[in-house]
Amino acid sequence: MKKDTHPDYHEITVVMTDGTEYQTRSTWGKAGDVLKLDIDSKSHPAWTGGNQRLVDSGGQVAKFNKRFQNLLGG
Repeated sequence: MKKDTHPDYHEITVVMTDGTEYQTRSTWGKAGDVLKLDIDSKSHPAWTGGNQRLVDSGGQVAKFNKRFQNLLGG
């Protein structure tokens, strides 16, 4: 294997939205870093059945709805 062609693969801690933590190996960050998730399988509507609302950061959902309102029946 050639030197310096592969990223560093190390252990990090992942914190889920409900506060649970687990250790995994990743190329993200540095060894020992903590990755706090904003959205995960416990909070994303795709896995929860749509109980939560989408966060419309930057008005993207509103922009989409305005652009396609005639197709959506509104």
